[in-house]
Amino acid sequence: MERPRPIFENSKKNTPIVSFERGKIPPQAIELEEVVLGAMMIDKKGVDSVIDILHPEVFYKESHQFIFESIIKLFENTEPIDILTVSAKLKTLGKLEKSGGDYYLVQLTQKVSSSAHIEYHARIILQKYIQRSLIRISSEIIEDSYDETKDVFNLLDTAESKLYDVTQGNIKKSTETAQSLVIQAKRKIEEISNKDGLSGIPSGFPELDKLTSGWQPSDLVIIAARPGMGKTALTLSMARNMSVSKNIPIAFFSLEMSSIQLITRLISSETGLTSEKLRTGNLEKFEWEQLNVKVSALENAPLYIDDTPSLSIFDLRAKARRLSSQYGIKLIVIDYLQLMTASVSNKNGNREQEISTISRNLKALAKELDIPVIALSQLSRAVETRGGSKRPILSDLRESGAIEQDADIVSFIYRPEYYKIDEWDDEERTPSAGQAEFIVAKHRNGGLDNIRLKFVTSLGRFENIEDFDSPFEFQSKINKDGPKFNPDQAFESGNYREDQDDSPF
Repeated sequence: MERPRPIFENSKKNTPIVSFERGKIPPQAIELEEVVLGAMMIDKKGVDSVIDILHPEVFYKESHQFIFESIIKLFENTEPIDILTVSAKLKTLGKLEKSGGDYYLVQLTQKVSSSAHIEYHARIILQKYIQRSLIRISSEIIEDSYDETKDVFNLLDTAESKLYDVTQGNIKKSTETAQSLVIQAKRKIEEISNKDGLSGIPSGFPELDKLTSGWQPSDLVIIAARPGMGKTALTLSMARNMSVSKNIPIAFFSLEMSSIQLITRLISSETGLTSEKLRTGNLEKFEWEQLNVKVSALENAPLYIDDTPSLSIFDLRAKARRLSSQYGIKLIVIDYLQLMTASVSNKNGNREQEISTISRNLKALAKELDIPVIALSQLSRAVETRGGSKRPILSDLRESGAIEQDADIVSFIYRPEYYKIDEWDDEERTPSAGQAEFIVAKHRNGGLDNIRLKFVTSLGRFENIEDFDSPFEFQSKINKDGPKFNPDQAFESGNYREDQDDSPF
């Protein structure tokens, strides 16, 4: 290999200034770092402008990291920030000499006269940090890719996770102090008080939302039931409530049904036309008009459906990250957990271990994206063979150990009508026809309860138990038991009102 040749600029002194052809310096903006730190020490507005943009690790020089860290501590304690207080704080932290001493702090303040353009300068510093991070991550990916002992799908997941962290601006999330966490918690409580007490994503079922305060960020929620109980119908009803009524972006991963089947069920639920009518296309003229009018709200809903079969947990995490970055999804639904695979390369492993890997990764995904993840699950046949009550319990979960351990909420759907039971097993012995129970059997951060819901079989939709006079129920009864639906008669009867467009659930 040819050695780099020195370039002589001053022949009299014969002093070589070497230019290495292949030498590279990491992206940096030292002068801007100095300007930003100097501006923060002479103008409080400068601190307010960049305190949420920068963190100590973004600075290239270690001394600048120490200075910014001391400024943050002063800011958190609501103490004044100037050259004297920063110097005193650095002394307290034992980092004054490592930061260049008082003389260097004086030099920083002399480099700038105001905090003008400080935010623009801060964003350039952040960009340089992102570039350095991408170089580091790329080097790690290259090194790992040469390692034959590592699973390629694990490598893909790790690489995508690191790149996702870059886009979120939290590559190295440092440990937070109790003081900063208390401040964040107080702000969150204030926000909750302005949202009718709901801190999470509303399901659209008031009794359930009262119990959970909405589906909480980073929670893994399991909804389990026997086939035919209405797992998909319930989550579709929730997805409709969130995306259509509240305009909340939702991702729905369906491993069992195709995306067209799912959207057809939603159309049935939204328009009040039975699935049978939509399957056959046997619609009256007014029903076609009703279909076109009612489906417009669903068309504009931020609902994203993926029907990839046999989806692996690594593919799911990759897709979820992209949806989060691109559309800002606030909740994920997976239908259903037992149809997933732990990885594409390992299909012959122990199924219980595979389910354990899947549930653990779903919980990790919920924490990573800071959104609730709802996963549907099958129940074992123990429910069917058990004498007496058919109400599910935690031990009925298939491969239940890992699922129960990782989940923040475990719930069941129970419909007595499914087992030909005409009455609830309560003191009043009330009729159970057209009703279901949403059983919260485990709730890590709250109480347990059995919540009654109404199930409209013809439309495959769950409703609140008190909503007995909904326009869709009225229409479905007429379509089933009597003459064709007449909009004028419905308006005259008082069972259908134009202002009820937003209350089908």
